[in-house]
Amino acid sequence: MKKILIIEDDAIVANVYRNKLAVEGYQAEVAPDGESGLKMMRVFQPNLIVLDLMLPNISGIEVIKEIRSEATFSKLPIIVFSNTYLTNLIQDAWRAGANKCLSKASCTPKDLIEVVRHTIGDSGAVPQSNPSTVEEMESKPVTLSDQNDSEFQADLRKTFVENLPATLYALRVALQELVKADTEVARLRHIYELYRRVHALGGNAGLAGLVSVAHMASAFEALLKEIYEKPKNINSSSIRTVAAAVDFLGFLFERSKQPEKQDLPASRILVVDDEAISRRAIVYALEKAQLKSINVEEPQEALELLAANDFDLIFLDVDMPGMTGFELCAKLRSFPQHKKTPVVFITSLNDFENRTNSMMAGGNDFIGKPFLFIELTVKALIYVMRARFQYKNRSVS
Repeated sequence: MKKILIIEDDAIVANVYRNKLAVEGYQAEVAPDGESGLKMMRVFQPNLIVLDLMLPNISGIEVIKEIRSEATFSKLPIIVFSNTYLTNLIQDAWRAGANKCLSKASCTPKDLIEVVRHTIGDSGAVPQSNPSTVEEMESKPVTLSDQNDSEFQADLRKTFVENLPATLYALRVALQELVKADTEVARLRHIYELYRRVHALGGNAGLAGLVSVAHMASAFEALLKEIYEKPKNINSSSIRTVAAAVDFLGFLFERSKQPEKQDLPASRILVVDDEAISRRAIVYALEKAQLKSINVEEPQEALELLAANDFDLIFLDVDMPGMTGFELCAKLRSFPQHKKTPVVFITSLNDFENRTNSMMAGGNDFIGKPFLFIELTVKALIYVMRARFQYKNRSVS
């Protein structure tokens, strides 16, 4: 019987994968952190390791490096779970010696089984029987037939949805503590608390098949990691975006009982900025979330596009020649299809007066240059996904 070691600090995720592997005949064990995982590896002698890169204390990257440093395990197959928004982390995992990277927010247990089989082959053991409820997961594994897998995910989703009020309450408490914090040490502590909760949320939502929640949680997790590791980026803009993300998760939680398509809907975004470098930065941030955009330099060209097309979201620079972003926003609001289209101003003029002007001109939000790529990504996802839920019958030309 082939043996698999799962190094994962989220007990729910770890148990689901362990039981799914066990039912296929693999002998699976779980370690809750990197240090215990390395110790267990030397005793258990697994044929493959499944590793979450986002571990407490010892990071997943350091675990991979330690594994590769030992001759016995230098060629041991390693499958890692990561966040698709953390591209640098994924690249570090490849360089450290990972064999396969999977998105934690979108990888189902069935997907993992297929990757395991492709990597080390069948276990050679007889599959085990199926429990009838999620509560039996701890003691009995689940079969992987399409019907049973679907029923199992439905049970997971039901349990996940039942826990959402408590999850949202914990997120809001952590956010309130962050907003009240008056020292950098306190702010970092509460950002880390939010980060760990959102990290768990993304993995659990992915298992439950809640694509929108998992997608939003992944982007939000990446933002929290960025500002935690680079405290100089903790400012009024990033904190507003964190608060907006928590609020939007609450919005998604309310709709989590409704069926949803497994693919995020297509979007169309307009970027208007006379600076080429700024436009490229905005487009890059949008592409991180696979959001399509059209970018233009001239406000007049933007007006012509807006008159002839629908857009899900508009990013406007404020200080442009010929027509300011405020003036452009006021004019686009005269088009029937753009009376409620979200408008986010992006400018280096990050003072209270300009924030007030942006609202008076009909804008919805304000972000100051220089901005974090992932902050803009999160902000874009919030507006695009909210609009799609509220106006899902609206066509995009």
